[in-house]
Amino acid sequence: MNQSIKIFKILSDETRLRVVILLAQQELCVCQLSGIMDVLQPKVSQILAKLRDTGLVMDKRKEKFVFYSLKNENKLLMSIINNILENLDDYPLLCKDQNGIADKEKYLRQCRVNCS
Repeated sequence: MNQSIKIFKILSDETRLRVVILLAQQELCVCQLSGIMDVLQPKVSQILAKLRDTGLVMDKRKEKFVFYSLKNENKLLMSIINNILENLDDYPLLCKDQNGIADKEKYLRQCRVNCS
């Protein structure tokens, strides 16, 4: 029950939900998530730290960047995510985010320039 409460608390915040839905679709780094959602990087980093602390995401270092992906071990979380993804047209902001994934390389290039 405790894990279920944590999941619902995480998903109750719009920005956290957006991050979770994006990571369910694709592995992304902080700068890509920030660019896709138009949210400041520190906020995205805080959200990812919280998701990592609750064991919902995993990270992998590639060069200077850390890429995050959603763990698919939690049946409740995956059921909720799958339901949302199957009905994505009902969530205009999540649709916009999904379309923004196409620009992920642009955001990564911008981050490389800014981090150099």
